[in-house]
Amino acid sequence: MKPASSSRKGKKKADETLAPLPANPVVGLALGSGSARGWAHIGVILELEEMGIHPQVVAGTSVGALVGAIYVSGEIKKLADWVQTLNVREVVRLLDITFTGGMMRGEKLFGYFEQHHSNRDIRKLKQRFASVATEMHTGREIWLTEGPVLSAARASCALPGVFAPVKHDGRWMLDGGLVNPVPVSVCRALGADVVIAVNLNAQLVGAHFSRAGLAEAEEVEKTKSVAERGFWQKMAGYLSSGDRENPGFFDVVAASVNILQDRLTRSRMAGDPSEVTLVPHLEDFALMDFHRAGEAIEAGRAAVRAQAPLIRAWTHTKASA
Repeated sequence: MKPASSSRKGKKKADETLAPLPANPVVGLALGSGSARGWAHIGVILELEEMGIHPQVVAGTSVGALVGAIYVSGEIKKLADWVQTLNVREVVRLLDITFTGGMMRGEKLFGYFEQHHSNRDIRKLKQRFASVATEMHTGREIWLTEGPVLSAARASCALPGVFAPVKHDGRWMLDGGLVNPVPVSVCRALGADVVIAVNLNAQLVGAHFSRAGLAEAEEVEKTKSVAERGFWQKMAGYLSSGDRENPGFFDVVAASVNILQDRLTRSRMAGDPSEVTLVPHLEDFALMDFHRAGEAIEAGRAAVRAQAPLIRAWTHTKASA
């Protein structure tokens, strides 16, 4: 069964609402899920652009949908500059704790993006774009190919146990990584001849927040009131990792999601492999290490440089003199 588009009007209707495709070869970029590792997508995009490769089709899942949405809006360098200023204190400040449907609502974070980035209609973009989400009540894979681009990305970013589900067009959506962690198939459906996939799930995440990050956050909390510090101490119990004998709550959530996405990624990509698969080296990255953007961006750039000859061959791009 083919996944439904957000309009539920079939592929023909989706084709009519998207930007026209240029002459071949059409290059697609499939940006996978991966929480904080997703900042590596920024490095991949920046390096490809510097090589003269400008994907005409972009499909993203979870954090890949977010980075992809900002990229097709023409603001990837602005995003790169901002994420590299993040420290643990600012990351914690953006976490709106709820414990209803997930540990965080995500409204603060996405409110920031909507305030500082354009939220154009997908149909008016120069590149074709799709965000992959999971419909909560049916488990169906949903491709969001119309409407505000950041809203479509937000619908894909509801990691179970972490971010609360999002209501989009009257339907509750969960993280797209539950059904299609690296959306190669979506790029194909949108007309890509050559797909460059970024797989962030090849190395399982062992923790959700590095110990160094938690220590830094605790130093920040010492400056707050007794009541606020008490709340943080409760939160730290969820965020801090346990051990092999006594895994913490969030350890179980993080491990479960990562195992699921790793196995599903292997299965989906075996059935529909990309021409080029990039695997940024991010083995020691924790789930919530959003403050390590500089490292992730460089890992993304390095992954592109390592396969530059193959990428140029597939995209018919000559190396600069």
